[in-house]
This record gives sequence, C-alpha cells and structure tokens, in this order.
Amino acid sequence: MSAQILSGKVFASQFKEEAKQEALSLKEKYNVTPGLAVIIVGSNPASKVYVANKHRTCEEIGIYSEVIEMPETTTKKELIAKIDELNNRQDIHGILVQLPLPEAIAKEEADILNAIMPIKDVDGFHPVNVGKLMTGQKDCMIPCTPHGCLKMLQAANINIDGAHAVIVGRSNIVGKPMAQLLLSQNATVTICHSHTHNLKEICQSADILVAAVGRPHFITADMIKPGATVIDVGINRIAPKKLVGDVDFDNAVEVAGAITPVPGGVGLLTIAMLMQNAITAAKLQLAK
Repeated sequence: MSAQILSGKVFASQFKEEAKQEALSLKEKYNVTPGLAVIIVGSNPASKVYVANKHRTCEEIGIYSEVIEMPETTTKKELIAKIDELNNRQDIHGILVQLPLPEAIAKEEADILNAIMPIKDVDGFHPVNVGKLMTGQKDCMIPCTPHGCLKMLQAANINIDGAHAVIVGRSNIVGKPMAQLLLSQNATVTICHSHTHNLKEICQSADILVAAVGRPHFITADMIKPGATVIDVGINRIAPKKLVGDVDFDNAVEVAGAITPVPGGVGLLTIAMLMQNAITAAKLQLAK
C-alpha cells in the first residue's frame, strides 16, 4: 500500500493564504504593510531565480518587496553598510541576504548575517534567534525550512507528541533547528550524521524520519519503519533537468505511511514560511 503523499503545493498554498490574511489585517488595523528586503550579491543564476520567486510571492500576499542587487565585487564592509541602512528603515521589517555569497566574501558569511538586527532576521540565522529557539522563547524568527516541515506535520495531523523523530543531518539551517522544533512538540529526538554508528537501525526506529544530508537517494526503503512519516528536505540535481531528494522515493513510498516528494515537497514550504516570518517581524516591531 502506497504512502500518503504530503504535497508541498497544497500546504504552501494554505500557509500563504494565512499569511495573506495576516498582512491584510496589519494593513487594516495599523496601516502597516510588512516590508521585506532581499540583498543579492553577484549574478548566481540559481540565486536570481530564488529571489524572483520570493519577490513574486510577496506581491501575491501583500508584502512590500525590495530587491537590492549588488555587484560581485562588493566588499564585506559595503555589504554590512547596506544591511545597517536597512536595519534603520522603518518600512523594512525583514532583511535577507541571499546565499551563497561570492567566493571573495563567502568566508565572512557569519559576520555579514550577524549584522542583521535579530528582530529583522527573517532567515532565523542570527545567534540571538538561535538561542531563543533553543530556550523555548516565542519572540524569535524560526528558520524557514524546518518551520515549514513542522507546520506541515501539524496540518497533516501527524502525531508528534511522544513520537520518536530521527533527523539525518546536523546543519545549522535544517538539522539542529528541526530537532529543537520537534522537541518543543514533545517528540523524542535523535540526530544522526556522518559519524553515526548503526544508522540503518536508528532510522528503522523512527516514527518521523527527516532526511537532510544532501546526498541523492541516501535513505533507502529498508531504512524506513513501515508506516513512518518521511520528510525529505534534500534537493539534488542528478541530471540537467532531474531533481531528486535524499530519499529513494519510488521504493520508500511503498513502505512509509506518509512521505514528501521531491520536487514538489518541502521546498515549496520554505518561501511560504519566509512570508510568515516577514509578517511576524512586522508584528514584533509594531509591538515595540
């Protein structure tokens, strides 16, 4: 029996509609339009596509969108100066620096991202937001991809309370915040990585299995507990026009109880959550 397919398109549409109504409410009650600024440095083709998608979604939802393009030769000092300018603008509630940065300043990524005021950090990468998430404080920005995964699980009525959740991957962007979010919902969480012994056996014990390793078809069907929920965060290009996830979907779908496809799964939730973060940022700034 095939698994329930957790369609990113369906859930993203739902979450974007919620964001649209919240943006409208802010406009009607307080005459505030949430504002999101996205800085893109250089001319990375994939980054340009992502930024265009974010801009279009902002327009659909009713969020003011400003795209700031800076040349490949931009220095760390120049980029931080632009961030400081946006930090001080009252009409900009959220700031995002599109990654990856050009090679010349890529090693300065942490300093650059940390220049964004925590209350405007819609990616949720600033150490202040990371610390607030870890300590269970509510007034923080949550990284978009894991937040989307959690909201999808909740919207799909997947039981989290008391479940054993296994996360394969320990990145700061997905693995670690995903673990904290699931823990906050009373899951028992195991984080696995490249040095984990008995990975197959640990995965087989998961009620919820999250794959976030960036390796095509790394999670095979025999690693999945029958009936488990499988969330595939991976997006891997294995041919010019073929994308696959970290999970061997074609075989896993016959074992899992519910599973996300790639493409068409988690990736669509990320922008939806970015929109919600921009609105949350506007609300937090309005409250102050």
